[in-house]
Amino acid sequence: MSATLIARQLAAGHGDRTLFTGLDLVVAPGDVIGLVGVNGAGKTTLLRTLAGSIPLESGSVALSPPTANVGYLPQERERRPGESVRDFLGRRTGVTAAQEAMDAAALALSDGEPGADDRYAAALDRWLDLGGADLEERIAEADLGFDLELPMTALSGGQAARAGMASLLLSRYDIYLLDEPTNDLDLDGLARLEAFVSGLRAGAVLVSHDREFLTRTVTKVLELDLAQNQVNLFGGGYASYLEERDRARRHAREEFEEYSDKKEDLLERARMQRAWMDKGVRNARRKAPDNDKIAKAMRGESSEKQAAKARQTERMIERLEVVEEPRKEWELRMEIAAAPRAGAVVATLRDAVVHRGDFTLGPVTLQIDWADRVAITGANGSGKSTLLAALLGRLPLDAGAQHLGPGVVVGEVDQARGLFLGGEPLARAFGAAVPDWPDADVRTLLAKFGLRSAHVLRPAVTLSPGERTRAALALLQARGVNLLVLDEPTNHLDLPAIEQLESALASYTGTLLLVTHDRRMLEAVATDRRLEVTGGRVTG
Repeated sequence: MSATLIARQLAAGHGDRTLFTGLDLVVAPGDVIGLVGVNGAGKTTLLRTLAGSIPLESGSVALSPPTANVGYLPQERERRPGESVRDFLGRRTGVTAAQEAMDAAALALSDGEPGADDRYAAALDRWLDLGGADLEERIAEADLGFDLELPMTALSGGQAARAGMASLLLSRYDIYLLDEPTNDLDLDGLARLEAFVSGLRAGAVLVSHDREFLTRTVTKVLELDLAQNQVNLFGGGYASYLEERDRARRHAREEFEEYSDKKEDLLERARMQRAWMDKGVRNARRKAPDNDKIAKAMRGESSEKQAAKARQTERMIERLEVVEEPRKEWELRMEIAAAPRAGAVVATLRDAVVHRGDFTLGPVTLQIDWADRVAITGANGSGKSTLLAALLGRLPLDAGAQHLGPGVVVGEVDQARGLFLGGEPLARAFGAAVPDWPDADVRTLLAKFGLRSAHVLRPAVTLSPGERTRAALALLQARGVNLLVLDEPTNHLDLPAIEQLESALASYTGTLLLVTHDRRMLEAVATDRRLEVTGGRVTG
């Protein structure tokens, strides 16, 4: 079914803080609209509003036809206790909910309830449209490589990513709303996702911070500009958007400066005219006797002329079309604090073997030396995170030996951002990691990373994934490190923050272990070694 989503005059905010207002959007068949903006600009809020997951604050969202199926796939794949992989796929494709509605309608039909036949017909159509008739066969053909009856909570990060990708490829929605679908995907997964999105006949709105993915897939860009409190729709792809955005910002700055200069010139002219008027009056008073009527008349005439000129200049100022100064965007200024250098050998594994269920890493023999900059690549589930945990001594070895060199101070951003998943307030969780820091200094640093008073008192687990990632990056600036371990650091980060991280890594002089599938980051960050992990084996 060809379907169109039409949003008119949408608005959203948090408390007294406005995210966006007056937002209009049409998502037609074949549109792939990239939704961009800094963390906190309202991208997820907008997707959830379009999906009907949260109530409208103002405006309207309509579907044509009204029976179109909208699929919203959130960025954090919820792993429900007891839910199997098969159940997860049914839920994410919408087939399970459609089946439940059809069963309820069938029961109502058997009970003879009025209108039950229409309800059953509509439920059956929806079930068929979503692919319920052949979902089981298609799941079998997907060949995920692990047991479909496994609970989702038992999957590794790589396996969960594969299940999430499968749920998308198996879905048959009329409109797709995708929040960070590139997170946790390996290069093969990214290629499959690109092919899927590029081949969609349905309309799609997606959020992604993978610059290469955006460049290859989107046909339009909707920008939520939090700094200017504007919503801007750009035609053309992502590269065209970047050029047009920079040109628009440059023109806005030039227009304001032209207006400001013209207004200042007119104000200066008005001040001079008033000054000349006052000076002329004073001079005339000095030079002419009080009983000289002609001098008095001349004084009045001259004074009135200057006053008229001043009033004319002031009217010109009033008639100027006001150009507001573009607000300066908040920018993350990031540094990575360096600890004193460690010894020549930073970390070693000797014939190391780790068993995790059916998966085996190793045997691995590996040495990381001081100032090595190592990129670690490989498919999801190949053992990259297990390798990092073994190197750092976080996992017990089943065979072999592990050693961290003297003076090694580890700074880590793990995939789960695990330090900030508890119920304690963010400020307290952060402060526990830097116990020597006064609370005021903790808050000041977090504010520099965009985490202000509204964030620091909230339970850390309630923060968005992007906010937890920023907190993890702030910690790298708070305490000196000389072994920096980054496991998919770009997941959930907005584009300006990714660029700042890349800039900070350029000036970092310690040892770096970088796991990422972000193709632009692999190009931007200088590395001198590359390790490839394949099926628990490490080469390179």
